[in-house]
Amino acid sequence: MAVSSDPSGMGTPMGQYALDTPQQGEGWLFFAGTVLGLAGLMRVLDAIWAFRYKGALPEDLKDGVLGSDLKTYGWVWLGVGILLIVCSWLLITRNQFARWIGYIAAGIGTLSAMTWMPYYPIWALTYVVVFMLVIYGLAQYGGRVTT
Repeated sequence: MAVSSDPSGMGTPMGQYALDTPQQGEGWLFFAGTVLGLAGLMRVLDAIWAFRYKGALPEDLKDGVLGSDLKTYGWVWLGVGILLIVCSWLLITRNQFARWIGYIAAGIGTLSAMTWMPYYPIWALTYVVVFMLVIYGLAQYGGRVTT
């Protein structure tokens, strides 16, 4: 079946529109956006926990907190969580600027996961690997959409 070059799209067969055809790497970008969004949500929940924590800081956690108070921890994780959620939304909408923010957000996510390495080594390493996969997906498939 011949496809016309009609700009109205009237001669184009069903399923041949640019938005209907899947782009290469779309799954990787969806994965990256989803991971950044979930990590951001988890960081916001961590911040809420830190703000609501009433009591003395556990002995083994004193070296893992930024400062001597959990409020500092809460503010830092709230900022990181908001950055990750915004970046996730921008990635899902295929904003080109989000690719670069995604690199920064995944790097911050990786570094923030490493702060928990002495306390939860398996989970921290899992976070690092997942964020490295996000960086791979952004580097390999985060470029401009070709039509």
